[in-house]
Amino acid sequence: MKSESKKAVVLLSGGLDSATVAAIAKDQGFALFCLSFSYGQRQEIEVEKARQLALFFEACEHLVLNLDLGRIGGSALTDKNLEVPKSGADLGSDEVIPVTYVPARNTIFLAYAASWAEVIGARDIFIGVNSLDYSGYPDCRPEYLESMRKTINLGTRSGVEGSDYFRLQAPLLALKKCEIIQRGVALGVDYGMTISCYDPDSEGKPCGFCDSCRLRENAFREAALKDPAL
Repeated sequence: MKSESKKAVVLLSGGLDSATVAAIAKDQGFALFCLSFSYGQRQEIEVEKARQLALFFEACEHLVLNLDLGRIGGSALTDKNLEVPKSGADLGSDEVIPVTYVPARNTIFLAYAASWAEVIGARDIFIGVNSLDYSGYPDCRPEYLESMRKTINLGTRSGVEGSDYFRLQAPLLALKKCEIIQRGVALGVDYGMTISCYDPDSEGKPCGFCDSCRLRENAFREAALKDPAL
């Protein structure tokens, strides 16, 4: 293991939230080690956006891992036989787990992040989950994150030897989407480099109708800002 310094592994999806989290981590003085996944998602354009953002934030390293979650399926994001909802009927609902939920995705991603963090000597892992606008997802809840923090510390050498060594940072957890955008703009985030759409076209253009597109549109409107990606 390399010697400890102020390093952070940042889960970088290419979306609005993860871009804001990367900006927050950098503003706090962390050296960024960005981690992205090509996992069989239909919005593969987000991996290219993540690469652009990693360069924008001058990450020390950007690691893109290939996972074939499409073979598992169970989500409209990985199974082409399932349609991405575009009615907006359950937008922001905390009672419905949407079909765009990818089974155990954050658990899988955080496990990889912890593995890399242990190797490079990073105590902090940043993730852009948000429990207000995405409250339908079980792996975006505060109790889930606290459980994962404990698990990571219990199941790693650094966690056992260092006693609560790893810190799981979710700075957007209690923010409204418009507040996330305002925070990012204040930190200089170029949201024109991000994509939120669950079902972009072959050229990577957002559909404008899926839940994620609607949430993004509403948030920019509430923040009284124009979305630079449109």
